[in-house]
Amino acid sequence: MGKKVLVVDDEKLIVKGIKFSLVQDDMEVDCAYDGEEALEMAKKQEYDMVLLDVMLPKLNGFEVCQMIREFSNMPIIMLTAKGDDMDKILGLEYGADDYITKPFNILEVKARIKAIMRRSTRKAPEEEKKKVLEKNGLKIDCDSRRVFTNEKEVRLTAKEYDLLELLAFHPNKVYSRENLLNIVWGYDYPGDVRTVDVHIRRLREKIESNPGEPAYIHTKWGVGYYFQD
Repeated sequence: MGKKVLVVDDEKLIVKGIKFSLVQDDMEVDCAYDGEEALEMAKKQEYDMVLLDVMLPKLNGFEVCQMIREFSNMPIIMLTAKGDDMDKILGLEYGADDYITKPFNILEVKARIKAIMRRSTRKAPEEEKKKVLEKNGLKIDCDSRRVFTNEKEVRLTAKEYDLLELLAFHPNKVYSRENLLNIVWGYDYPGDVRTVDVHIRRLREKIESNPGEPAYIHTKWGVGYYFQD
């Protein structure tokens, strides 16, 4: 079965172009042209990827992203206006996994989609698949990519999970923001280190009882982040 992608943009020519290109790569593509339609489709179907424009009628992309995050961790890439840094940061704050600026090259779009899909569904070696880490009420199950705090499941995006797993299974090792960007997002990722900061902040808000005084993910000032054993 091919991967299922939802493409959301009110510019029908853009949607048509993206759909044509993704179908060539054996992906199944659904299309939506406003925020309400996109939200309804995401509720009915778990997509392998949602490509979501910021500027949409009825509900904007940020609202749609935030609402999807209430019931699903399906990967979301936001399409933002060229050079609008605030849109990029807001997209990440609302739970997007990545962003692409318009106008874009369709080859870049496909590369980013495939990179996120690979990381979201990557198969761990057999000996690591059964790995479970438990520490002070935090449980990370690598097989199912699920996280629990005090036995209650916490919904993490694909990138948030990847960050947590990397840090948690290398306790006390300090990773620079550049290191984390390269490892989790990939060396060809064109974004900047603020992407890491936003995801760390969101991660702390979800797993720490007091994000201001974290028990798990600590900051080494001037260096980076680490998971305290």
